[in-house]
Amino acid sequence: MKKNVLLITAALILAACASNTAVDKDVQATQDWSHDRLYREARDELNSGSYDRAVKLYEILRSRQADGRYTEQSLLDSAYAHYKNEEPAKALADLARFMHNFPASVDMDYALYLRGLVLFDEDQSFLRKLASQDWSDRDPEANRRAFRAFEELVKRFPESKYAEDASKRMAQLVDALGGHELAIAQYYAKRGAFLAANNRAQSVIRQYQNTRYVEEALAIMIYSYQKMGNQQLADDSMRILKQNFPESPYLQKGWAQNNSMPWWGWWRRSE
Repeated sequence: MKKNVLLITAALILAACASNTAVDKDVQATQDWSHDRLYREARDELNSGSYDRAVKLYEILRSRQADGRYTEQSLLDSAYAHYKNEEPAKALADLARFMHNFPASVDMDYALYLRGLVLFDEDQSFLRKLASQDWSDRDPEANRRAFRAFEELVKRFPESKYAEDASKRMAQLVDALGGHELAIAQYYAKRGAFLAANNRAQSVIRQYQNTRYVEEALAIMIYSYQKMGNQQLADDSMRILKQNFPESPYLQKGWAQNNSMPWWGWWRRSE
C-alpha cells in the first residue's frame, strides 16, 4: 500500500513538472518576441481553435505588458477562448477582471454579451434535463444571471450590435424560467401539496405573464383552490381563464372536479 502511495505521488510530481516545463518552453520560445508578435500569434491560435495555446500566449503577454495596449483585448480574447473550450468559470473570471480594471472600455458591451453567452450556454439544456433529474429543488440561477447580463447590455448599450441577439436570448430565458416555475407547480399539485402548487402558479402569472404558461397556471389555480375547498377563489380564477383564454380546453365541464389527476400535458409525458 505504501509503495502504491509513493508511486502515485511520484506520478503527480512528474505531471506537475511536465506542465511547468511546457510553460517554461513557451516562455523561452517567445522571449525575443515583440508584444505585437506575441499578440498576433495568440490571436492566430485563437482563430484556429487552439484555445489552450492561445490562453498561454495571452498570459505571457500580460505578464510582460501588465498595463500595455493589448491587456484589455487579451483578457477578452482569453475569456472567449475559455468559453469556446467549455471552461465557464475561467471565462467568467477573465470577464470579471476585465470589467473591474476597464469599466470605461469601448468593448464593455461585448464583455456583457459574452458574459451572458457563457451563463446562457452553461444551462441551455435546462428544459431537456427536467425529464431526467430531480428538478423540483433546482434553482436555475445561471438562467437568471444570464438574463441580468443581457438586460444590462440592452439597457446600457441599446445601440450595440449585440443588443438584438441579447434581447432574443432574454425572451428565451424568460420562457425557460416560466416553464421551470410551472413545472414546480405541477409537481406540487400532482403530490397533493395544493397550497404550494397554487403559490407557484400565481408566481407564473405575476412574473411570466407574457409566456405560454399562463393558461395552465390558471388551470392549476382553479384545481388547487377547489381541492382546498375555496370555491369562490376557484370561480374567480375560472372567470379570468374564460376572459383571457375563451377556447381553453381547461374550460371543459368537470375536468377539475373528477377524482383522477388532470390530463395536463407534462404529467402525461412524465408518467
